[in-house]
Amino acid sequence: MRIIFHGENAASFSQDFGELVGGEADIRILPDALGDEADRRAYAEADVIVGVKFDSTLPRPHDLKLFHVPGAGYDAVDLNALPAGTSVCNCFGHEQAIAEYVMSALLARHVPLADADRRLRQGDWAYWAGAPDRVHGEIAGKTIGLLGFGHIGKAIARRAKAFEMRVHIANRSPVETSELVDASFTLDRLADFWGGCDAIVVSVPLTAETTGLVDATALSAMRGDAVIFNVGRGPTIDEAALYAALKQNRIGGAVIDTWYRYPGRADANPLPATLPFHELPNIVMTPHMSGWTSGTIRRRQQTIADNIRRRAAGEPLVNLVRAAQA
Repeated sequence: MRIIFHGENAASFSQDFGELVGGEADIRILPDALGDEADRRAYAEADVIVGVKFDSTLPRPHDLKLFHVPGAGYDAVDLNALPAGTSVCNCFGHEQAIAEYVMSALLARHVPLADADRRLRQGDWAYWAGAPDRVHGEIAGKTIGLLGFGHIGKAIARRAKAFEMRVHIANRSPVETSELVDASFTLDRLADFWGGCDAIVVSVPLTAETTGLVDATALSAMRGDAVIFNVGRGPTIDEAALYAALKQNRIGGAVIDTWYRYPGRADANPLPATLPFHELPNIVMTPHMSGWTSGTIRRRQQTIADNIRRRAAGEPLVNLVRAAQA
């Protein structure tokens, strides 16, 4: 079994992988740019490729059994360019980490540990219990709105309920109310969704339908003290509309982890947007880190290894994006 981990992202999942997959596996790690002829030949001869992209610039693997994306998004994989006999799968396992990121950011807005520590070191008892003007907030009783109710949305909802929050869902397909869901809206009823939440978390995938889904109209409909999170894909929130809403203090703030610009060959360290979000005081900016934890790597490694064994044994695959064709 010839297994290729292609690129820096995929290589993150290669450590001790032989022990997970078992058997006689020939594991090779190849760079993002396949300039060396030996690397291109190894890629073309692979039985399994773990990678985040595939297009016509890469060698066409002539006997590829499985192309496994080590993440959820496969928009950089040209499915039509892969051999017909290749199964394509993706991974999740990041929802636990992203849910913790969201809850941490929510708690940080209401429980000012860092500021209380900083002040007390200077003899300032600003948050001392006993007077109404020194209270701080709590998230119990607040309403969190989840735009998207897939793996990430469900993981956030479970944790929000543990903190006694109300959970509102906006999703393409209907979601029934339950112990986890207090109210549910389909995407044609978003006008009723925006204004009912103290925090809104965007986790929908990027499609033609969701690009710019959170626009100026949506942001204007939100509560004046509401905070918006993006842990899905940057362009699901209109960049100019978000900047204007924050600049003019029309919403309470934002926590943004997914962006409009990313590092590339031309610029290894760009600012993450075309507009100067970094100058605004009411936004928390993080570098697409919410799902990148040791636990995520471990869970995704296991999914990839299990699918390799399943493919070799002819068993049904998990997280199947495209089935192999005879």
